[in-house]
Amino acid sequence: MAKVVYTIENDISTDVIYPGRFMATVLPSETPAFAFADDATFNGMLKAKQVPPGSVLVAGENFGCGSSREQAVSTLKGHELLIIARSVARIFMQNAVNLGLNLVVAPGFEAAQGDEVEVRGEEVVNVTTGKKFPIEKLPRARQAIVDAGGLIAYTRKRMAEQASAPAGRG
Repeated sequence: MAKVVYTIENDISTDVIYPGRFMATVLPSETPAFAFADDATFNGMLKAKQVPPGSVLVAGENFGCGSSREQAVSTLKGHELLIIARSVARIFMQNAVNLGLNLVVAPGFEAAQGDEVEVRGEEVVNVTTGKKFPIEKLPRARQAIVDAGGLIAYTRKRMAEQASAPAGRG
């Protein structure tokens, strides 16, 4: 089970997640310091490591809208947050897959800060309220990339598998 540590509304842009004024800092090892930089309380908790890995950020609809800013994903991945959103902007979703961000899309999902939630197969359960919400599953190929830790890790894994496979017979 994971605890909800932050809830946000609909139409949260990548500029809210990772403000543009920090675009000079693009290394995935450095971007987490600027997650939700304009929310001093939450950003401070993240920087002070008061948010355990696997904690849940609950978002409304159209999460990650705006730009194609990949840093918005890397800043969240750097804190090992689980994102549960009602819907996600298309480009943000692709960046999340490419970087291996743990993201669940569950239309209608409801949870408050402090609620305990659990992802169970094809649903996410708000254990605190007892309510269950269906998940929009990723296609298998995209899920395999996320499970590998992102596109680079997935590609390395596939190349290693091919290199160790017996030569084909023609």
